[in-house]
Amino acid sequence: MRGQIVLEHVGKKFRRYPPDRPRTLKDSFLRGWRGLSPREEFWGLRDVSFEVAPGRMLGLVGHNGAGKSTLLRLVGGVGRPDEGRIRVHGRLRALLDLGAGFSPDFTGRENVFLSGVISGLTRQEVRRRFDDIVAFAELEAFIDQPLRTYSSGMQMRLAFSVAVHTDPEVLLIDEVLAVGDLAFQRKCLERVASIKASGCTIVLVSHDENQVRELCDEVAWLSGGVLAWHGETNAVMDAYVAEMNDRTRRLTPSPAVQEAEQEHGSLRLGDNRLGTQEAQISRVRLFSSRGRPTGEITSGEGLRVEIEYDAPKLVPSPIFGVSVSREDGLVLYDVNTAATLGASVPDLHGRGRVTLTLDRVDLGSGQYFVDVGLFEREWAHAYDYHWHAYPLAVAAPTDGGLVRAPHRWNVETALEEAGTSRGPERG
Repeated sequence: MRGQIVLEHVGKKFRRYPPDRPRTLKDSFLRGWRGLSPREEFWGLRDVSFEVAPGRMLGLVGHNGAGKSTLLRLVGGVGRPDEGRIRVHGRLRALLDLGAGFSPDFTGRENVFLSGVISGLTRQEVRRRFDDIVAFAELEAFIDQPLRTYSSGMQMRLAFSVAVHTDPEVLLIDEVLAVGDLAFQRKCLERVASIKASGCTIVLVSHDENQVRELCDEVAWLSGGVLAWHGETNAVMDAYVAEMNDRTRRLTPSPAVQEAEQEHGSLRLGDNRLGTQEAQISRVRLFSSRGRPTGEITSGEGLRVEIEYDAPKLVPSPIFGVSVSREDGLVLYDVNTAATLGASVPDLHGRGRVTLTLDRVDLGSGQYFVDVGLFEREWAHAYDYHWHAYPLAVAAPTDGGLVRAPHRWNVETALEEAGTSRGPERG
């Protein structure tokens, strides 16, 4: 039956390696191959069975790490299950990573043809749909420019437009409907609804409750890699939302953390603050190289990041991480205690402070954010992660670019004729 998806007792196993395992062949030789073997195995998915009938739209929900994306990738043919069987009937198109396969040096036009042919269309079919693809992406004025000149939003619009113009019979969508501005997002949702009305079977992974309720005929709820419930949309979503609200209440921040959230009003649990909250980051402060609290530094100046934590229960050898990112999420610098200190971070119990000192911050002028996190010792999950809650403005001279490497100029004037030598005159 075309457009049908059937999962029978599907399971996927993963291996967890020690955090200090060798990363290169040289490390392996120097350390005697220790750490190359996995420390343990665990099931990311186990005994998942359900069926999606032709023309139906299934919402796939669950908290982070529940196995949603893993399951969608298996259905899309990216990897194979370790147990069970997956059957997909019909021409499949997967929106798992918009822009995957695009070449930055090709023009938008060339990438449309490349992606369309990879998706199973002939060049003639791509040519017939080309104008519709470009018009939907709203990129008529830029289609013959190299893709590397596009913003990330423009690239995502183009990739989405190609994907939804390939007439799929089965469509997999993984958190990619928040493309572009609100008007374009609405157009994407209307296009998905139109594809569904044509008889396409769709599986949608989303954290947007309203989106799932509006679009989906049925919902599968994954919890800890197993299927908690598969049924009618409103019934499953009511139970799922109630469970998530109850979980949030159980993870209510401590008084110290509530005080920190009041100090940083942009910090919101479940929004830009994530994690189990078993251990919490209670306060983050930025200091200049002169030891003064600050949210603004000059390029080339040092920066000190102080992280205060609260661990009501014993937390064995966790990992602290700090990164500097831009408004659009691009990470410009990332460091963590596992990479720098290995396993030397002690077990935590009670309150304490961790300090990161950067001798120089050589960034171009602009607005950045310092993101901080406290993670399980093998990166299994975050205890507490704060994203875009601590702004950092960097002032720099008029030089362009994201990075300002320490540098100097030598200017040579009045060079002698060939055969003579003269030292440079420094400017």
